[in-house]
Amino acid sequence: MYNCLIVKLNKIKIAVFVLLSFYFQDPLVAQSPFSQVSRPEKAWVILHPFKAFAAYRITKVVERDVDSILKSGVIGNDNNGGLLDAFKHTYWMASLARKIGVKQSLKLGRAHEKGNFLQFKHHRLEDKLLPDSVSSEMDLRNNSKGVSLILKGENVSQKEIQKIVLDTLFKGQLTVIKKDEQGRYLTCDGALISMRDWEGKWNIPKCLVYSFAH
Repeated sequence: MYNCLIVKLNKIKIAVFVLLSFYFQDPLVAQSPFSQVSRPEKAWVILHPFKAFAAYRITKVVERDVDSILKSGVIGNDNNGGLLDAFKHTYWMASLARKIGVKQSLKLGRAHEKGNFLQFKHHRLEDKLLPDSVSSEMDLRNNSKGVSLILKGENVSQKEIQKIVLDTLFKGQLTVIKKDEQGRYLTCDGALISMRDWEGKWNIPKCLVYSFAH
């Protein structure tokens, strides 16, 4: 009984440590989309403290690598439904799946999207835009693709995971939001969406397409 209590207390300590780590970091890192912890994400952390610690460490590596990819210009800088956005979520999930498995990676991804919906309800921006249903669906699809690319415990480096995800992106197997050459959102019929008309709406008639059609 005593040993069980000690184990539970240690789990709580780790969970608290992870949560504090999320909150108390330098201001530049705090701007990253992965470092904003919503209520659903906090719940996942508390329920899975050991996996949460691993997820936190992986997320920091992914943040660094995504920033490096952004600076390289190899896939542009569109973090709102574009190639960079698709790469980010797929790479995050592939990296997580290798360490904590498919099931828990997807649960964390869903918690992140639930957090985005709460942000929408409270009119809080993500990457300078209000979240919406199509953007959330895009992330979930890329999350699913990401966990399918790498097996738990697979002996691959982060560089190799990054290459696999980039290859998948360039093969047109990831999901992005349809836009014109000026970066304006389009419907599936190719009509220009007036975002002013849809301001504050969750269900916007954006269109999901594969990355090669972006």
